[in-house]
Amino acid sequence: MNKQISTVVMLFFFTTIIVGQEFISIPTNIKKEDRIAFTLYTVHENTLKLTAQFYPIINFEPFEASLEIEENGKWVKKATAPIRYPGYTSLFRLENWDDTKEINYRVVHNNKAFYEGIIRKNPIHKDTFTLAALTCNSVYPQHGGDISRDDIVSNLTKLQPDLIFFSGDQVYDHSQHYIYWLKFGTDFKELLRNTPTICITDDHDVGQGNIWGANGKKTETRSGVSGGYYMPVEYVKEVERAQTSHLPDAYDPTPIEQGIGVYYTDLKWGGISFAILEDRKFKSGLLDLPKYAPDIFPDGTRDALLILMLTLENLIFLEQNY
Repeated sequence: MNKQISTVVMLFFFTTIIVGQEFISIPTNIKKEDRIAFTLYTVHENTLKLTAQFYPIINFEPFEASLEIEENGKWVKKATAPIRYPGYTSLFRLENWDDTKEINYRVVHNNKAFYEGIIRKNPIHKDTFTLAALTCNSVYPQHGGDISRDDIVSNLTKLQPDLIFFSGDQVYDHSQHYIYWLKFGTDFKELLRNTPTICITDDHDVGQGNIWGANGKKTETRSGVSGGYYMPVEYVKEVERAQTSHLPDAYDPTPIEQGIGVYYTDLKWGGISFAILEDRKFKSGLLDLPKYAPDIFPDGTRDALLILMLTLENLIFLEQNY
């Protein structure tokens, strides 16, 4: 069957780094029944992976949650998972998932908070596949401010995309990912709870103005030009755990330097195989490229600014799967 792919693209490109300003904070009046902020999920080859994002766990509340599925009008517990800290996320995984029908789910915390959504059926028999693609989400005044996303959510809900793709910079604060990630997720939660979603990280998500990951080495500057990661390893891990743990299992989960994980993989959905890449994680810094290939970059770093390439790990993955 020839399938048409309809793509709704919303692009917002911002590169400004804001220093010394805080525009949002964690709500202080969250009730126990509202402890679950939002969810993200994918279904790939009959495996459901779902991440539940929580507001801070308070006092003696349990660091554990459960996933329930509606069967014959009753809620049935299918999995229990710890709430990971830092970041307050739980990852659920269910094998042998029946993707031929829509299934209602809910995440439960402390038998007081209940967060419901729908796992969509695989749209493999549809003639047209609709992908909603969004990028670069900022709340800073220089970028338009913390304006409502309700119009975007409302219009996309009407379109009922088969898959949502957030291509990076979901968070623009460079030191407080958790706070601004909560803001992002709650703004888009009515889409996320009912629609499979690909989410990948970019430079601002991990606290940098740009990034050439250099296989995970430590760098001393946020500018990124020398290659590597500036923020503490646990910060980077928390970012990737929150944004990408619901993706299908990594093609090769071997960590890079500093123990930073990887998530490049594929998602088979709607009769289409989507390659999910993270090439920026492996690229050499701009300052290193002339050193490695002086014949290609005779003018040094000025030439290196022009290069765009996939890295070996991602190329191997593509060659073996596409």
